Amino acid sequence: MKLPAIALTIVGGGLAMLSWSQTWFTLVLVAGAGSGGAAIAVPGQLASPALAALGLAALALAAAFALAGPGLRIVLAVLELLLGGCVLLAASLSLGDPVAAVAPAVTQATGVAGSEPTAALVAAATASWWPAVAIVGGVLLVLAGVVVLWSGSAWPASSRRYGSAKRGADASATTANDRAVVEWDELTRGDDPTGDEPDDDSVGDSVAADFDADGRAADEPGAADR
Repeated sequence: MKLPAIALTIVGGGLAMLSWSQTWFTLVLVAGAGSGGAAIAVPGQLASPALAALGLAALALAAAFALAGPGLRIVLAVLELLLGGCVLLAASLSLGDPVAAVAPAVTQATGVAGSEPTAALVAAATASWWPAVAIVGGVLLVLAGVVVLWSGSAWPASSRRYGSAKRGADASATTANDRAVVEWDELTRGDDPTGDEPDDDSVGDSVAADFDADGRAADEPGAADR
C-alpha cells in the first residue's frame, strides 16, 4: 500500500495547487460600481489563497513518506489528515459564501474595502467547477492519510540496498583502521612490521658478490682465471 498512498498524496496535493491557479468565480458588480458591467474573473489565489501552501505541504509529505521509518510515518499520516481537512475547509468556505470569497476582487476593482461595503457591490458571483476539484484533492489527501495510518507500519524499509553497501564500506574502513593500529603496536614493542622485506644492505652485498673487481659478472667466462 506504500505506492498507492504516495500516489494519492501527490494527486491530492497537485489538484489543490492546480485549482488554486484557476478561475473560481465570475463576478459581476452592480451598475455604476466601476467595472462597466463587465464580468470579472476571480482566481483561486484571491478566493482561497491558503491552498498553495497546503498543496506544497502535501507534495513534501509524499517525498517524506518515501524515506520515513514506521514511527515517523504515523506522525506524517496525522499531519496529512490535517492538511486534507484544511483543503476541504478552505474550498468549502469559498463555495458556501461566494460573496465573501470574491471580496478581495471587489476591492481590487473598486478600491472599496470591508465585508459589508464589498458585498453591497456584488450583483452576481458564479462559481466554476475548480473549487470542486480542490475538494476532491482534499478528499484524496484524507484518504491517503487513512491508508498510511492503517498500513504504514508494515511498509518495507527504504534504501535497503544502499544501506547494505554503506555497511560494507564501513566494514572495510574498520578493517583498515584495525590493521593500522596493529602495525603501530608492533612498532611500539620494537618489532618492524615490514621485517619480511629484505634489508637494503644485504641486497647490496649480494649484488656486489656477483661482480668481480673489474665490474664483470662472476659467472662470465674468464672471470675465474682472473
